[in-house]
Amino acid sequence: MRVAAQLRTSWRDPLQVLSAFAGEPWAIAFLSGGQGPRARWSYLARRPDAVLTMRGDDGREPFRALAELLGPLGETGRDGPPFQGGLAGLASYELGDRVEPLGLARGPDWPDLAVGLYSSVLAFDHERRQVIAVGRGYDEADSEQAAFEAMSWLQDLPRPATRGPLTEGLAASDPAAYETAVAEVVARIHAGEIFQANIARRWAGRLAAGVTPFDLLARLAGQSAAPFAAYLRLAGLAVVSNSPERFIQVDADGGAETRPIKGTRPRGATEADDAGMRGELAASLKDRAENLMIVDLMRNDLARVCAPGSVKAPELFAVESFTNVHHLVSTVRGRLAAGKTAIDLLRAAFPPGSITGAPKVQAMKVIAGLETARGPYCGSLFWAGVGGAFDSSVLIRTAACVQDEQGWRIEARAGAGIVADSEPRAERIETEDKIAALLRALEAGA
Repeated sequence: MRVAAQLRTSWRDPLQVLSAFAGEPWAIAFLSGGQGPRARWSYLARRPDAVLTMRGDDGREPFRALAELLGPLGETGRDGPPFQGGLAGLASYELGDRVEPLGLARGPDWPDLAVGLYSSVLAFDHERRQVIAVGRGYDEADSEQAAFEAMSWLQDLPRPATRGPLTEGLAASDPAAYETAVAEVVARIHAGEIFQANIARRWAGRLAAGVTPFDLLARLAGQSAAPFAAYLRLAGLAVVSNSPERFIQVDADGGAETRPIKGTRPRGATEADDAGMRGELAASLKDRAENLMIVDLMRNDLARVCAPGSVKAPELFAVESFTNVHHLVSTVRGRLAAGKTAIDLLRAAFPPGSITGAPKVQAMKVIAGLETARGPYCGSLFWAGVGGAFDSSVLIRTAACVQDEQGWRIEARAGAGIVADSEPRAERIETEDKIAALLRALEAGA
């Protein structure tokens, strides 16, 4: 699909548009929240031309399969969105077992990889307040037809929002067991096995009768919009993510970026309390050290496929504020080496260092001994454009939904980065701060 066509129209709310087809298998959304310099574009896609699904027993090399599905890079329309058709989908955490074979356990529900090839995309430009229907094909007529197909989605009738609680509540894993796990990791750090590991707690329950995963996405967007929110519907499965964290991004010229998050404080009840929390996080030597370890890890990951000398960390320890928490965020940038692509970078960096630890491989072994299979949690929802651009999230603040005869089961996790001076109770409270927005969306009325 080397030819692109674009049609432009007036602004529509992407969530309203998505609501009409959110229940279709392979419907996918990337929702920026529309605030800040990294939140200009949102995307919707449906009805892929081809799909790639790989489970743990699939012997194919996944990154080669991704490159083959995407095909050779093609032209992109001028003055258009970064994503103008291509691949979009899910890389579950256990895909990391294909990068470094560790024998990670898999659950029965989630594939390692589930990706579609989309020739029709709706792009929502929050800055210019317009919608661009993008189509790709093998000739001009083919591309225009694909663009008209995307434009037709705007005519579908939106679904009304669901009111009231979305669930009767989620049950949290045992807090004492989590604190014991934290203490074990601290001991292993002091023994020299690792420097840091991200250990998560689990919340699980059911959506209320008649409630769908999209209802949770819409509720989160209204209560606590996030810059890397995303949604994927598969047959009997759905991922609902309200992530604040970018994994890796590549622009069409080969510039690469990652923005790892490490360091958290809750929002204050008053402006003075909130400012105090921000200041405490900014000044915390523990959180800076934790953040810097992951910056060094991500610099190493990028350096595997970037030009020598191009990998830099232009911004360290920036405090960014979200609905429930403040986070410490750093930026690492590089430039892909000649002959390397965004898919090469995905392989070099997956799974994200901010949710594994350092050294990454040994931290993953520690995690595997303390947690069940993560599935989507701490994986990524990503798109890979036909023009070479790429963007992806870290799937934190994320719900994994599985459909059965009774409706929808739902699971969510929240983790904390454990270092040498971590205190188990404080780390457990941090997980509760991180999950709070998701629980509020599920348990409170609209």
